[in-house]
Amino acid sequence: MRTRTTGGVPVQLERLAERFDCWRRTREGRSRIPAGLWAAAVKAAGRYGVCRTARALGLDYYSLKKRSEATALHSRSEAGGKADFIELIPATPAGCAECLLELEDPRGARMRIHLKGGQIPDLAALSRSFWSAEG
Repeated sequence: MRTRTTGGVPVQLERLAERFDCWRRTREGRSRIPAGLWAAAVKAAGRYGVCRTARALGLDYYSLKKRSEATALHSRSEAGGKADFIELIPATPAGCAECLLELEDPRGARMRIHLKGGQIPDLAALSRSFWSAEG
């Protein structure tokens, strides 16, 4: 959907700027910007960019950016906190794992494998070579 622009500023952003101007004319003293106007500004920043929106509405860039980021984080956490990337760290064994494997062929040849720690060699290949060895 294309947005009409007048003088380089989209119509929706111009209308929001008019709402801000109206509020500025009618406010008393140095009152804070109402939450509804901030919400509209944050929504506009998400659509048109923080810099462009802040300039068009006469807002402080960093205040608008801070509110936009906070809103994005809040909406992401409400959506179930789905992450794009999750790092899986391999589990380390609680203790030192040990295993003793003894092989004996019909001719009486024996092989004893004592495993300690987390690394396990290719036991299938090692066993095949033992069983197929000429004695």
